[in-house]
Amino acid sequence: MDPLFEFHRLNEAGVAKANAVASAFDELLRILQEITAEESTGRPFAIVRTKLEEACFFAKKAVAINPANQEH
Repeated sequence: MDPLFEFHRLNEAGVAKANAVASAFDELLRILQEITAEESTGRPFAIVRTKLEEACFFAKKAVAINPANQEH
């Protein structure tokens, strides 16, 4: 199978890193919502949320493709 499509089972360290990434993005979203409270219900902020979700996905993928973070 092409490595692009492989599933990576994370080891304990990988899970901790993926959780840390998710927590960091969650905190960033919370801060942005506080800063833009009045604007956080409109379309531009919906795009912010989508782009953060996308960036978080790729950050966690970066963790997952590192062999040091995978179960063997």
